[in-house]
Amino acid sequence: MAEQKKNTRKIYFIIGSILCLFILSYIGISLFFTKHFLFNTEINSQNFSAKTAAHAEKVLKKQVQEYELTILGKNNQTDIMKGSDISLVYKENDQLKNILKKQNAFSWPLSLFSKKSASISIDLDYNKEALDREINSLKAVTVEQTQPKSAQPKFDKTQFVIEPEVYGTAVDKDRLKERILSSIMKFDSKINLEKEKCYAVPAFTSDSDLVKQACSQMNQYCEASITYPMNGPVVVDKALISKWLKVDDKMNVMFHDDAVRQWLSEFGDQYDTVGTTRTFTTPTGKSTSVSGGTYGWSIDEDTEFEKLKSSIQNKEVVTREPAYYIGGVAASHTMPDWGNTYVDVDLSEQHMWYLKDGAIVLETDVVTGEPIPEKITPEGTFSIQDKKQNEVLVGSINPSTGKPSYETQVSYWMRITWDTGIGLHDATWQSSFGGTRNQIPDVGSHGCINMPIDQAAALYHMIEVGTPVVVHY
Repeated sequence: MAEQKKNTRKIYFIIGSILCLFILSYIGISLFFTKHFLFNTEINSQNFSAKTAAHAEKVLKKQVQEYELTILGKNNQTDIMKGSDISLVYKENDQLKNILKKQNAFSWPLSLFSKKSASISIDLDYNKEALDREINSLKAVTVEQTQPKSAQPKFDKTQFVIEPEVYGTAVDKDRLKERILSSIMKFDSKINLEKEKCYAVPAFTSDSDLVKQACSQMNQYCEASITYPMNGPVVVDKALISKWLKVDDKMNVMFHDDAVRQWLSEFGDQYDTVGTTRTFTTPTGKSTSVSGGTYGWSIDEDTEFEKLKSSIQNKEVVTREPAYYIGGVAASHTMPDWGNTYVDVDLSEQHMWYLKDGAIVLETDVVTGEPIPEKITPEGTFSIQDKKQNEVLVGSINPSTGKPSYETQVSYWMRITWDTGIGLHDATWQSSFGGTRNQIPDVGSHGCINMPIDQAAALYHMIEVGTPVVVHY
């Protein structure tokens, strides 16, 4: 019995001793972890299990001294930036100590079965000028900087299609510096410039809705067809319209206004006839030519510019005349453009004809301007601007008298110019007409075409305002 009690006490002693040893060990290890990191502790992906903050800091300092960043660019470009190249140094701080303070040292048994990761930003200092210098020496920066090109509509001779974007090799310097600095501060060992979007990128890609919308709109504009019926049809269709369309930097469809105006200028140069030289045959069969005057086609390019753009935007398919200036129209696009109804005044013959629908319905001798600079009848192609009966013709002011050089009343007045006051009218003071009377001083007119009163009356009642008047030698 005594022996049994003795064995029981022995067992209790052993168990108590083991329990005490365990408790003391637990407390001792816990005290150890008040100054050391728990098991399975990773800081910035490095295992610092059972290490002190001082040890971890020493490791980090060494890593800073040996730090290298591998920089991967396009086309297999590789650069290595060393910490020493930018005077990179570790700045002491309390982050590691704070991790120790926050950990529960008495929970160390649990750390055997679970991993604890912490991420700290290492306080670093560096030489900013050195960093800029290193960045500027990178292959990605020193290589030829090809700018990216956005996807955009392009005419393929049939329609507008989307031309794909081009990325180029140009870097975004601000983004590049920001991402490299971020990688250094995070202690990354490698950075891929493409993945970090350090290259300048096109504003629009082939998948951009705005590019697709612009392409569709330009194709709609190309559905327009405007035909001008000149002396042959002049057609503005997609072959021409496509050259006038563009997109701005926001992918808005716009016109090349300068190109449209240039085309209209050339169009006007080709088909405007005011003042041009016209070769024709007179009623007597004489072949001659005439230049100058105010009659003929004259395209109003500014007005037509707006009308043409509007026709294109509205997808019009139309045949129409271009916009003309007031009075800037003629009878025919075929030269001579005065058609078959006109007045022919031959200054050499001192004779005139009025033709209607190609037939002579009136002709008469006339007296034209005295052949001196201030009285000569102007050559050119004009038209009847105005008709009046019983009109008083007033000459220019005579500086010596302060009065008009003449005031003459006529019964039938048919004006052909506004600026110089030239016209056809009766001249009862003329004793005869034709011949060389216009060359006699004070017998030749002041520039007008003098007619017998009966012929002037007949012409006045037949002719209409706008009828061409051809004055020639």
